[in-house]
Amino acid sequence: MLLQRKPIATSFIICVSILGIGLIQFPQLQKLIDSKQSASLETLEKEIKSEHLRLNFLKKMPSFGYENLIADMVYLNFLQYFGDDKVRDKTGYSLSPEYFELILERDPRFLAAYRSLSISTSLYAAMPERTIALSEKGLKSLSPSVPERSYYVWRYKGVDELLFLGNAKAAQQSFAMAANWASKFSDSESQLVANTSQRTAEFLSRNPNSKYAQISTWSMVLNNHADEITQKRAIKEIEALGGKIVTTAEGTNKIIFPPKD
Repeated sequence: MLLQRKPIATSFIICVSILGIGLIQFPQLQKLIDSKQSASLETLEKEIKSEHLRLNFLKKMPSFGYENLIADMVYLNFLQYFGDDKVRDKTGYSLSPEYFELILERDPRFLAAYRSLSISTSLYAAMPERTIALSEKGLKSLSPSVPERSYYVWRYKGVDELLFLGNAKAAQQSFAMAANWASKFSDSESQLVANTSQRTAEFLSRNPNSKYAQISTWSMVLNNHADEITQKRAIKEIEALGGKIVTTAEGTNKIIFPPKD
């Protein structure tokens, strides 16, 4: 009986140790958040360097089989980092890809992380190359059914390739893969993704500079639970391409495309 309990006790100790390390390091990030009203830029930059060191430490730290736990903990840290608008206005979003390099290394099947990666790193940190590289690496661990709705990762990748790198050929391939993966499922959400992704891929195959494809892609950004800044950027880009945004009686956004592509 004692021998049976020992592995359980060991696992518990390891789990507590990992949480303890996170809690020990966590006050550094919390300190940055709490002091945002009065901290100087120099102080904030020091805190950013400290957080960078913490992330590097977590990248090298053995997981002892608790990869998902570490990924969840770091994701919560990221949400605090990203959501602190006043500090980010001063320091920028340069740590965003560092968070997701760690998160997706520990848990490449963390689907929600890919959406946050695209918005925070491509749009806010202006590093779409890092976003795409991390997505490509993560996709090696995914399949059409694992995790559920993993086809969205291909969609996010296509958005970044088209809108932020202007690589229509790569975007076409990503949207085609999204359509292929989504078409394997019969539920309404998957079929909608399959159809819209296939149409976007076809637009790009006929015309790499397709305004319709770009407007459709910006509409994905607009309707993807975007924050206010992202919404304004998406609307501005859609209007610049000749599209119009109409709010329906139900409160949803409807896109009116220009007469010609």
